[in-house]
Amino acid sequence: MSQPDQAADVTNAIIRSGVVAIVRTTAADHAVSLTQRIWEAGLPVVEVALTTPGGLEAILHLSAASRESTAGWIIGAGTVLDGDTAQRAVAAGARLLVTPTLQEDVIAVGLQHDVATVIGCATPTEMLRATSLGASAVKVFPASQWSPNALKDLLQALPQLKCVPTGGVSPQQAGAWIQAGAVAVGVGSALTADGDAQAQVAALRTAIDGIRGLSHNG
Repeated sequence: MSQPDQAADVTNAIIRSGVVAIVRTTAADHAVSLTQRIWEAGLPVVEVALTTPGGLEAILHLSAASRESTAGWIIGAGTVLDGDTAQRAVAAGARLLVTPTLQEDVIAVGLQHDVATVIGCATPTEMLRATSLGASAVKVFPASQWSPNALKDLLQALPQLKCVPTGGVSPQQAGAWIQAGAVAVGVGSALTADGDAQAQVAALRTAIDGIRGLSHNG
């Protein structure tokens, strides 16, 4: 049973963090270990892409871990392509549903269960449609086809959009997207590749917090 305003709480957590971390790998146990590494490095919101074999099982395991934690960890499901998959992800404990394209039935499942949705869109028309249907935020995807300047121009006309650029966003680029008006960025391979996740998370935090500090001081 969802708690009151659960979707709003998750959306606010995404905005506070400024990052949705993306785990896409080849096995459920690897997805679990990567997610836990990212959580412990300081990013509370992680989606496990359902292209991961056993992705729902990983979400079920991680959901239990998030409930036991006092750190505010949130687990979501990514690459959700239809309403049926969305229902199964919610049943596994996902508190966030992320799609690569505009999937209206996924938005409907999110509203039904008070689960946050970040809905993939490529055009302003799709972004406005998703928002009008009740999406918590829109995933500007692929972000490599956009630029921070283009997003800034878009948000001058449609300031109601909560945009999360995803796809080719590096920790070093995150600040430019936040400065342009994105509420958060989606980052995947930079965090999950072999290496120091702690250092990559620190780079993200420096970029995002630095820009937010400038805007608050300005």
